[in-house]
Amino acid sequence: MDRRQFLKTGAATAGTLFAASAPSILRAATSLKFDSYVTETAGPSWTDRWYLDELEKRTNGEVTIRRYWSGSLNKVGEHLAAARDGTSEITLISPGYYQAELPVTRGLEWYYRMNRADALQKVCRDVYEQFDPLRAEWEQRHRSKVLYWTNWNYAPLVMREPITSLEDVKGKRIRGYGVATDVIEALGGTAIPMAAAEVYPALERGILDGVYGFDFVTAVAYKLHEIAPHFYDIGDGPHAPAATIMNKQVYDGLPDDVRKVSDEIVQELYDGKFGEIYEDALRRYVETLTSEGGTLGTVSDEDKQRARGLVQPAQVDKWLETTAPQAGIDGVQMQTLIEEAIAKYDPEGTMQTPYEISQAS
Repeated sequence: MDRRQFLKTGAATAGTLFAASAPSILRAATSLKFDSYVTETAGPSWTDRWYLDELEKRTNGEVTIRRYWSGSLNKVGEHLAAARDGTSEITLISPGYYQAELPVTRGLEWYYRMNRADALQKVCRDVYEQFDPLRAEWEQRHRSKVLYWTNWNYAPLVMREPITSLEDVKGKRIRGYGVATDVIEALGGTAIPMAAAEVYPALERGILDGVYGFDFVTAVAYKLHEIAPHFYDIGDGPHAPAATIMNKQVYDGLPDDVRKVSDEIVQELYDGKFGEIYEDALRRYVETLTSEGGTLGTVSDEDKQRARGLVQPAQVDKWLETTAPQAGIDGVQMQTLIEEAIAKYDPEGTMQTPYEISQAS
């Protein structure tokens, strides 16, 4: 892409569409802010860094992106409003922090329904394209374009003390995130909501006995294994759909060739790059965990089946009976689309769990 033509096209597009807009939007064609509440080594950050690097590289540096990690621009819980209002142009959104603002998206959050994280990414993409209320929740209500769906890979049960079965969870105080609290409570534990940055000191002080709903990569990156070294695969499947979004006015105002480059990068993520990036990160952190004294285990198949029966379909039914009617949507239609997408993509999923990776090495 020719530098002079790129700048000319970008300036013309932004000037036509946004003459009365804020200065940050006038500059959006060449300078963007990416804002994340987690560190650059947390789970989805590996995918986000690749996307941002590729967007800069493939536009020959004409798109530049300033990156704000660990809530250095906006605090936890502020990022959805920041993207909607143009305070930051691109951001990672984990819907569990925005349960009231994203009731339709909450229909994508569940456990014990599928097996592979790379398949979950495609399930979310298809439902976003097919179910108008989901797309409207992002693009109209929050004025944001979902660039690509991501997720927090897998979330082992992380414990300070070893367990022999899921019966040992009863009475334990376990950090929960979003609908992960349903799983903890179904297993007889006490779910304690807590922001990610507060988890390590809470484990250290004995406030928590364990952690759930905290993805494996981030758990190791945040050094949770120093206090809670026992990681267990409980057969719950992929964890926590999330979305990397762009302010829609900014997205619509980008030059056509820039949007095309972005779309090509996103397509590569869906075509396998997402799984490739994540599996590399998972392997790195499996090695880190085991070399630093942590253990990766699993519970019995009987335990997994019992847990599945406790969590599903109760978790989905709860959303159908309460959240979907309050949001004024056809929840059954959305869940039918989800089931069809799961049937299509889950058998094709290949992204291994940390426990599987540890057993193969």
